[in-house]
Amino acid sequence: MQQISVSRRGLIESLGLIAGSMALPRMAWASAAAEARFPTVAGMLDGYVSSGKLPGMIAALGWGAREAPMDIARGTLAKGIALAIEMDSLFRIYSMTKPITGMAAMMLVDEGKLRLDQPIADLLPAFGKMQVQVTPDGSMTDLRPARSQITVRHLLTHTAGLGYSIIQKGPIKDAYINAGLVPGQASRMRLPGMDAPKPLGSLAEFADVLATMPLVYEPGTVWSYSVALDLMGRVIEVASGKPFDVFLAERLFAPCGMTSTWFRVPESEVGRLTTNYAAVGGALLPIDPAKASIYLDQPPYPFGGAGLVSSPRDYDRFLRMLLGFGRIDGRQVMSETAVRLGTSNLLPAGTDLSQAFIKGNGFGAGGSVGLGEDAGTYGWAGAAGTVGFVNYRVGLRAGVYTQYMPSDAYPVHREFAKAVLADVTGKKAAA
Repeated sequence: MQQISVSRRGLIESLGLIAGSMALPRMAWASAAAEARFPTVAGMLDGYVSSGKLPGMIAALGWGAREAPMDIARGTLAKGIALAIEMDSLFRIYSMTKPITGMAAMMLVDEGKLRLDQPIADLLPAFGKMQVQVTPDGSMTDLRPARSQITVRHLLTHTAGLGYSIIQKGPIKDAYINAGLVPGQASRMRLPGMDAPKPLGSLAEFADVLATMPLVYEPGTVWSYSVALDLMGRVIEVASGKPFDVFLAERLFAPCGMTSTWFRVPESEVGRLTTNYAAVGGALLPIDPAKASIYLDQPPYPFGGAGLVSSPRDYDRFLRMLLGFGRIDGRQVMSETAVRLGTSNLLPAGTDLSQAFIKGNGFGAGGSVGLGEDAGTYGWAGAAGTVGFVNYRVGLRAGVYTQYMPSDAYPVHREFAKAVLADVTGKKAAA
């Protein structure tokens, strides 16, 4: 086998780690080739499902941009049912939506409809005169005028200074939630940090209300996870002249052959939808059962930061397109230039990375980017246990899919990265 130069940190840290009885490991539908090529990954999935920690998991892995994905699947769509997880099962991918939104923006940059360092106030004038908290997460009245304009680059790289109700503390967190500035949907039940007492009706309204909030940080200075990619959805609407969800459907999903990726799951497809669980004290509590899922409803607006449901097969097609530098199945979906730029480090010079989830990495269009000896890796993870990435250096694409919250209840993101690394290098993964 050809020697592969790839470091442990590159594959582990480049992924964007955030963040009753159950079925025994399912072997019938597993790919024999994948089992043989990725035994450590298979063992990881075995452990989670056979122990009862999770009802089901699936990994989708592939080499290059042309090879069909291999899958390793275990378990079922939910506890107590016999429907096996497979490549066309549906998962709430949450923040794995961000790289999709990021690449949509890169298409418009490539076409000259946006510029990386263009102030978003050119398209959304309400953001022209922002105020910044003197003390981050402190007083909502002790403010100063922003010295810099928020740019497209800032939105793509979480350096716009915006807040996030799942991250911030104090009065600004409450202000976001009370104003309906929430990052997505999780359940019909009232869950901390996910409530929207005043749901907003459109991306335009979301942007207008967001512009009335003070920034937490000066634009371009601090990496801070935020609603930036949700706001990017509105920027894409204005720049393209099309609703954000329509733009994604027409320009990305259809050309990539992604037929199972939606902001709203059609009623006809509910039989493929997994159940999402809260992992609490070693037990799994269903917070979004498939047949009563909040994702069967039309969302108030398409959340560009965390709103999509997708299948392992579909997301693998997105990753294949990226590995093909914009090309899949003979179709050029994005230009090579747009993909190369979007998967490169776009952070403003001198960015304070003390709050970054992934130490030592850069950030591209909505996803983490490896640097130095780790260059070539791009991807991100989701809040319910999913993760997807490409590694250009070795020509690999990989994703794992399951459904539980919070994502750090189990170390799935970190363990999957370690398992993939072990199988790629032939070295046993460290504990």
